[in-house]
Amino acid sequence: MTSTVPTVEVEHATARLLTQPALADLAELSARGVTSRWVRTPSGHLHLLDYGPADAVPVLILPGITSPAITMDFLARRLTDLVRPLVLDVRGRGLSDNAPTDAAGPLRGYDLGAYADDVDAVTAGLDLDRPILFGHSMGARIAAVAAARGTHPLRGTVLVDPPMSGPGRGPYPTPLAAFLGQLDQARRGTDADEVAASWPLWPRREQSLRARWLGSCSRTAIVATHAGFESEDFFATWPGVPSPTVLLRGGDSPVVTAADAAEAARARPDAQIVDVPDAGHMVFWDQPAIGLGVARQALTTLLS
Repeated sequence: MTSTVPTVEVEHATARLLTQPALADLAELSARGVTSRWVRTPSGHLHLLDYGPADAVPVLILPGITSPAITMDFLARRLTDLVRPLVLDVRGRGLSDNAPTDAAGPLRGYDLGAYADDVDAVTAGLDLDRPILFGHSMGARIAAVAAARGTHPLRGTVLVDPPMSGPGRGPYPTPLAAFLGQLDQARRGTDADEVAASWPLWPRREQSLRARWLGSCSRTAIVATHAGFESEDFFATWPGVPSPTVLLRGGDSPVVTAADAAEAARARPDAQIVDVPDAGHMVFWDQPAIGLGVARQALTTLLS
């Protein structure tokens, strides 16, 4: 299908686009009391969705490679009785700026070190007191690196299905072409039905949000991050992630296999490693009710 909806440019040319219905999604969140927060960093501006309450323990949620912050609304809004979720638009996604155009190196400002810099900047800029870092997929890798640095004291980390591909290991199971094909669909105009062809198990609202928001992702960010899945080694960071830490994996995930989980357990016998039954890599989207329950239990463990 071809979209006739007027578009608003997020950056320049046709690199990143948001439709007016996507902006209406933000207005709907605002009406529910969700607040947009902005943090200025040396690399640009970062946008977050703050679900409150302000006096609760902050949980900084870091989404995956093609997941702007709003796509995790269905999880974040069900945690506010327990914690204060703040969901980051990771650089190059949603309303956050791209990496600097002069960024050096093959990953061009989208390496784990640069992403972790942003976590440090958000923690300091919003004065988050001993937050919990909660990351899914790419976000779990980012959380691990930021936690291992030890720049800010944390209450703990929840790492959900962090890609365990890397040097000397098998490739990331989803090829880059699949991500870019979905991005091209979003840029020409897509809908929930087309998204459902790739993600048939997801709730309808989440399919619709992906259709409206995937176009806000930078192609460069996706390409560089995918390359990082195979050039940056999770297991080089994992032993240095401070306790307490909980690693959640989809029971049917091809990204964190049972063998991967066993290796992670051997490297960190103090970590809790929990399977989410009948879920693939997109744990919370595949099994929303079960995934939410496991996430709440992990957070409760860290809060105690």
